[in-house]
Amino acid sequence: MTRARKTALLTLAAAGAAALSFNALSVQAQVLKSHDSNAPVDFTADRIEVQDRSDRVVVSGNVQVTQGDMHLTSDRLTVAYTQGSGVEINRMDAVGNVIVTRGNEVAKGNVAIYDLDKKLITMLGNVQLTQGTSRLNGGRLLIDLKTGRSSVDGHAASGGTPGVTQSGGRVSGTFKVKQQQN
Repeated sequence: MTRARKTALLTLAAAGAAALSFNALSVQAQVLKSHDSNAPVDFTADRIEVQDRSDRVVVSGNVQVTQGDMHLTSDRLTVAYTQGSGVEINRMDAVGNVIVTRGNEVAKGNVAIYDLDKKLITMLGNVQLTQGTSRLNGGRLLIDLKTGRSSVDGHAASGGTPGVTQSGGRVSGTFKVKQQQN
């Protein structure tokens, strides 16, 4: 094989890999797209503690939260709220075996912070994002519910948060490849 032919094949292979990476990442970048973050939040748990002076509710034991078609489960959930014309939730902090699902999208981690005012979900510690058969692993996942975009990086900012561990600073993943007949 000539040098020019090898160069052409390597260039073609690199272009194909880049296209594959771009297509796979664009699929992953649309996590929880068009989620209705204004929908009511329903929950069930084994125990609830209302801390009215702190404008906080703590629910624990088999916590299950639903907002529209998004579901969150965890061991414990702290809900921060404000009181005006009624109780309005501002933020939910989930700890322990956190799983967020919507359709075929599943995000898992040690901790999740759902800022309803900013429409952001941040997951920390041993994060795994799955969409169909594609998967990303890392230390921190940020989901912007306004845009549907997400990003994964290798470090979870532990800051003393129980259950949050560093993942070694690397992101890994597996992307499904469209099967073509030869």
